[in-house]
Amino acid sequence: MSAVALLTTRYPADAASLTGFPEASIDAGSMMWLGVLGGVCAFAVTAAAAFIHLQRHSSRKAASLTRENQDLKLGIDRLEAMLNTDEQRVIVWSGSGSHPKIWGVLPEASGVPRAAGQLLAFGSWLTAKCAADLELQLDRLFQTGESFCTSFKTNSGTYVEASGRTTGGAVVLRLRDLTGERQMQAELAARNARISGELHMLHALLDAMPAPAWQRDAEGAMLWANQAYADAVEVVDAAAAVRDDAAFLDAAARKAMTLTRNEDGCFNARMPIVAGGERRIFEVTDVSANVGSAGIAIDISELEQVRKELGRAEEFHGRTLDQLATAVAIFSAERKLQFYNAAFRQLWDLDAGFLDGHPDDGAVLDALRAARKIPEQADYRGWRNKMLESYQSLEARESWWHLPDGRTLRVIANPHPQGGVTYIYENVTEQLDLESRYNALARVQGETLDNLSEAVAVFGSDGRLRLWNPAFGRIWSLPEDQLSELPHVKEVVRACAKREDERDAWDRLAMSVTGLMDNRTQVVSRMERHNGTVLDYATVPLPDGGTLVTFVDVTDSVNVERALVEKNEALEQADQLKNAFIQHVSYELRSPLTNIIGFAQLLSDPKFGDLSEKQGEYADYILSSSSALLAIINDILDLATLDAGIMELDLGEVDVAATVSAAVEGLKDRLNETRITLRTQVPNDIGTMFADEKRLRQVLFNLISNAVRYSQDDSVVDLSCKRQNGDIVFVVQDHGCGIPADILTQVFNRFVGRDAGSRRQGAGLGLAIVKSFVELHGGHVDIESEEGRGTTVTCTFPAKPQVGGRVAAE
Repeated sequence: MSAVALLTTRYPADAASLTGFPEASIDAGSMMWLGVLGGVCAFAVTAAAAFIHLQRHSSRKAASLTRENQDLKLGIDRLEAMLNTDEQRVIVWSGSGSHPKIWGVLPEASGVPRAAGQLLAFGSWLTAKCAADLELQLDRLFQTGESFCTSFKTNSGTYVEASGRTTGGAVVLRLRDLTGERQMQAELAARNARISGELHMLHALLDAMPAPAWQRDAEGAMLWANQAYADAVEVVDAAAAVRDDAAFLDAAARKAMTLTRNEDGCFNARMPIVAGGERRIFEVTDVSANVGSAGIAIDISELEQVRKELGRAEEFHGRTLDQLATAVAIFSAERKLQFYNAAFRQLWDLDAGFLDGHPDDGAVLDALRAARKIPEQADYRGWRNKMLESYQSLEARESWWHLPDGRTLRVIANPHPQGGVTYIYENVTEQLDLESRYNALARVQGETLDNLSEAVAVFGSDGRLRLWNPAFGRIWSLPEDQLSELPHVKEVVRACAKREDERDAWDRLAMSVTGLMDNRTQVVSRMERHNGTVLDYATVPLPDGGTLVTFVDVTDSVNVERALVEKNEALEQADQLKNAFIQHVSYELRSPLTNIIGFAQLLSDPKFGDLSEKQGEYADYILSSSSALLAIINDILDLATLDAGIMELDLGEVDVAATVSAAVEGLKDRLNETRITLRTQVPNDIGTMFADEKRLRQVLFNLISNAVRYSQDDSVVDLSCKRQNGDIVFVVQDHGCGIPADILTQVFNRFVGRDAGSRRQGAGLGLAIVKSFVELHGGHVDIESEEGRGTTVTCTFPAKPQVGGRVAAE
């Protein structure tokens, strides 16, 4: 129909003829078009018939495919239902880059997450090692198709079986929860793998150690040993040591190990063992259990040697520090006192028990503050915390402590690299005092040199002038500007030497200043100048190589020297006359005095008649005064004899106890009169000594009478005698008025006395006689006295006195 419509439109005339109108004529062209039209119609009818047939076949085919698709969907649904009902998760990767498909579920107790994204993040629910192993297995499966089946541990402690394989170009991973015996088997397998790995790692570690290590079974047979064990028992390798059951410990060590194990089966001790043919010290540790035992022996020979050396070094350093005058204290990192020397204890006078208890640094400061031995602080807590900051300091810190008792300490806190602080307390009181005195002395010496009338000049080792005083320039008429240029000694010689003899003297001075002699000596001489003045000069070599030169104007001294010599000779003659006069007068006085004493004794004797009470009293006065005068005259004669150098000792063996008794016997009347008690302490075994008995008795008599004279009535005088280092020591002590300090240094001088209170003052010769006779025996006298407390005189006689430069023979 469409073809006909087309032809009608394209050729209307022809179309009109086709309509069946008779009046239209049909030509050849029309016939052609009619043929074409017929063919088209035939093709259309054929195509329509073919289309209808094809449509019917397609409908049947579509119905068949629909039925097949429905069957496939039903099968897939059944398979998915089966996968989802089984306790497993299946992950399928069907192509590169495609998202995997996941089927199945696992219980939450399995530790496997249900969310797909979290499931594929294996590290979020598996342990780190298991996740890494699973990733490695999957990489191999994707790359080489190598299938696997193993178990992995989840973070919740459960185990999951993972099996992977390839099928039909897809990669399939199936996860199944292990329960019951399979779970136990997986746990045992994991535990066995872990223990095996740990044992292998432990054996590898012990093999790398230089210390012998071993393992034995319950029967004591060797199971394993490292290479160090084999070297110690001198076998080829560890396998040979295990095969031969080579023993590292000797029988005594094994017995000690058996007997001294603790309750846990552990043994630890240090013992000497022969290893590698050498005896060394090992620290042996052995642990025993029901399955066997294992042990290790660490060679501590060098450590033991170092420990001993360290102990010796610490002991040596401790002894060394104890000898130091500087106080040292060492505190540990915990601020505990570890060490202190004797100077530290003496400086602070702290209790030894307190220090040995390792007190805290702060406790030591608190104890010193309580005893008022550290500087007074307004804020003690802040000062204390500042002192303790030394433990956090990296550098040594220095501080100055001005103690309440006037001492000054330089305290150095030196921190240890390993912790702790060493304190050094240096007493700088004397140093500061010396420094102050030195500075003052330097100023005083400078002022003294500037104001000396003597000329002083110091030349350096190079011969140039270094120091001078104004008197030097004044004596030699040298201007200040010339001296300020520090001239050489030769220039000074040219400026000062005006005459030949002056030049000779200056040449000797210059030679002393610039000479290169090894042993420089002091030069002292006199110089007469051209102007008539006389100078004494001297050169003194200085330690730094310089030379001190002094000039003294002795013109006046020279002028009066002769007069002084003459006066000295006159004085010597006068002294000789004095001695002769004293000797003559003493002898002349002793003769009539002897008569007076004799007649006084006769008058006092009842055989020659009775005297009145007053006459008897006067006779006693005559006797006592005559005796005292005779003693003084005898002392003067003795001193004169000593001065003349003609005193000789009658040495011999003297009974010490008898001599003491004889000296005391002569003073009984005076002791009774003053009611003074004389306590003597003479050991029974004091024995004898080699001395002049008369002079020894005279010494003791003078000492006791002097003590009685200056003691109060009803008091006590002590006399003791003892042997000390072979010497005989006599000590006389009174408890009287004592001797003032200004007189104590003069008591051994002649005719020096002091107020004896109500008693008559002596002539001042007793102690002088004592000192002379003791020193004549080769001994010495010491005296100690405190005003108001009494006096103690100590006389020490040598066992064998030296007389005339020789030891007296018995």
